[in-house]
Amino acid sequence: MHPSIEDYALIGDEQTAALVGTDGSVDWLCLPRFDSAACFARLLGDEDNGHWRIAPVGAERCTRRSYRRDTLVLDTEWETEQGAVRVTDLMPQRDRAPDLVRVVEGLDGEVTLHSALKLRFDYGSIVPWVRRADGHRVAVAGPDSTWLRSEPEVTSWGEDFGTHAEFTVKKGDKVAFVLTWHPSHEPRPPLVDPYDALRHSVEDWRAWVSRCRYDGPYRDAVVRSLITLKALTYAPTGGIVAAPTTSLPEEPGGVRNWDYRYCWLRDSTLTLNALLAAGYQEEAEAWRNWLLRAVAGDPADLQIMYGVAGERRLPEFELPWLSGFVGSAPVRIGNDAVNQLQLDVYGEVMDSLSLARESGLSPQPDVWALQTALLDFLRTNWRQPDEGLWEVRGGRRQFVHSKVMVWVAADRAVRTLEHHPELDGDLDGWRVLRDEVHREVCEKGYDAERDTFTQSYGSRELDAALLLIPRVGFLPPDDPRVIGTIDAVREELTHGGFLRRYSTADADVDGLPGGEGVFLVCSFWLADALYMTGRAKEARELFERLAGLANDVGLLSEEFDPVTGRHLGNFPQAFSHIGLVNTALALFGGDGAG
Repeated sequence: MHPSIEDYALIGDEQTAALVGTDGSVDWLCLPRFDSAACFARLLGDEDNGHWRIAPVGAERCTRRSYRRDTLVLDTEWETEQGAVRVTDLMPQRDRAPDLVRVVEGLDGEVTLHSALKLRFDYGSIVPWVRRADGHRVAVAGPDSTWLRSEPEVTSWGEDFGTHAEFTVKKGDKVAFVLTWHPSHEPRPPLVDPYDALRHSVEDWRAWVSRCRYDGPYRDAVVRSLITLKALTYAPTGGIVAAPTTSLPEEPGGVRNWDYRYCWLRDSTLTLNALLAAGYQEEAEAWRNWLLRAVAGDPADLQIMYGVAGERRLPEFELPWLSGFVGSAPVRIGNDAVNQLQLDVYGEVMDSLSLARESGLSPQPDVWALQTALLDFLRTNWRQPDEGLWEVRGGRRQFVHSKVMVWVAADRAVRTLEHHPELDGDLDGWRVLRDEVHREVCEKGYDAERDTFTQSYGSRELDAALLLIPRVGFLPPDDPRVIGTIDAVREELTHGGFLRRYSTADADVDGLPGGEGVFLVCSFWLADALYMTGRAKEARELFERLAGLANDVGLLSEEFDPVTGRHLGNFPQAFSHIGLVNTALALFGGDGAG
C-alpha cells in the first residue's frame, strides 16, 4: 500500500530535506537544494523512481518512531520475533557536501536487516552508472554523483538497478551508512564521521532550542513547529520554503497539485512575528534580509514568491513519468503563480519591514526608500483586480483581502512617519490613500444584509482570509462587522470542525475542478479571531483540536480531510506551523513567553 502523507517524518540540513516513511524508506530527497531535482521520488511515483529503505527483513511498518527530544534526529524502531532494532536518520549540517546518515543499532536479540538503495536522478527518471571505488558504491549520471559507504563495511551487491545489502545486528551492534552527494565533475568531498555527526547534530539542535523563550502550554508542539521552520530555512540566504515537497495533492486523485519549494512573501509578516516572539532574532534578521534582497528593484516587478536565493524565474512544467501521489497527476515542477498580480503582498512586505524596524532588528540601508517606492506603486495601482492571496486561476477579481492589505501598506507607512518624523515621506497623501481604501472596502466589500465582509466586491462568497481583518488593525475586534464576519465565515466554511479557505463549489473562482480539504492555517486564524473577540474558551478548544491533528512526530501538512482523517497537500507546511506558533503565543504567551 502507498504510504499516507502523515506517515512521513522530516530530516534536513537547512539547505534541503528528506522525507522518511514509517516503513524505513527515504522516499523524497532533492539534492543539493530544496528546489533541486529529486534523487528519491518514490513519494510521487513508485519504488523504481528512487528510494532508500533500511528495515528488518520481512517487516513492514515500524513499531514506533520519534524525534530525539528537541532535535531533528529521527529514531525508528522495529520489534520483531528475533529482536529489536533502531534506525537513526539525520542530515548533519553540511560543510561542503550534503550527507544522509543512517545509523542501525541492535537493541535486543539478533535482527537481520535489508538495505535497498535505488538512486534515480532528475526526479526519478535517470538510472545512474554505479561502480566500486575505495570501499564506496559510486553512482554517477550527468551532473550528479553520490558516494555510499558503511562503517563497519557490509557486503553489498547490485540487483534490479539498485544497491542491496543484508546484515545482522545483535544488541549493542551498530552499522552506519553515509550517502554523500557532490557535483560529478568535482573530486569526492571529505568523509564525514557518522557517529560524530550524530552527536554534533543532537548537541546543535538542543542548543538552538534552548534559545526559545516560550515555556507555556503545548511547548512541545511549539518547539516542534519552530524546529520545522528552521529545517525549512535555506541557511545560505535565510529564505524559508513553504514546504520541501511538490505536488502532494489537496484532493486525492485530483489536479490541485503544486510546487511549494519556494519562498512566499505572503508568509513574511507571520513568520517574522513567530520568530521574534519566540526569541529567534538571528533567524528573523536572516529572513528580513532575504526579503529585502528578493524584492529589490522596480516595485512593479514585485513577485509573490521567489527561489531560495531570490530567483525570479520559476517556470511551471509537468513530469509525465511520475504517476503522482496515489495517482494524483499531474506532478508539477515550478509554479506559474509567480506571474500573478497579488496586491496583498505589498501590504505584507510593508508590514514585515515595519515590524522589523519596531522590533529593533539591525537597520539596513535604503529600506525606507524601498517602502516609499512600494507606496508610490500602490497609489496608482491599488484599484486593479488581482488573483488574491489564494492564487486562484479563474481570473482576477476585486478581492477584499487584497484591498485590506493595501490599506495595511498605507497604514504602516503613516505610522512609521508618525513614530519617526526624521524620515521623509508624503504623510498627508498616504493618509488620504489609507482613508480612501478603507472607505471603499467598507462600501463595496461588506454585505450589510448578511452582516459580513465577502471574498470580493459584489460576491456572496466568503473567504477565511477575512478573519485577518482585526489582526491587521483594519477594524477593531469589537466592531460588529468583524464579529459578524467571524460568525459568517465559521458557519459557511466549516467542514468537520475546521475551516476551508473558501468554497470550491463555484469553479469560476479558482478555475479548477474538484475540491480540497480544510486549510489548517485558516483554522488557526479562526482561533486568533475568536480570542481577539473575547471568546477565549472557544479559541483554546479549537487550538487543542488543531494541535491534535499533527502526526505522530508532530508535523502538519497544508490541509486535512476531516472525513478520512488524512493529511492533504504539501508536507510539512510552513504556513501551518507558523499558525500554530503564533496562535499558541497569542493564547498562552502570557503564561510562558519570556
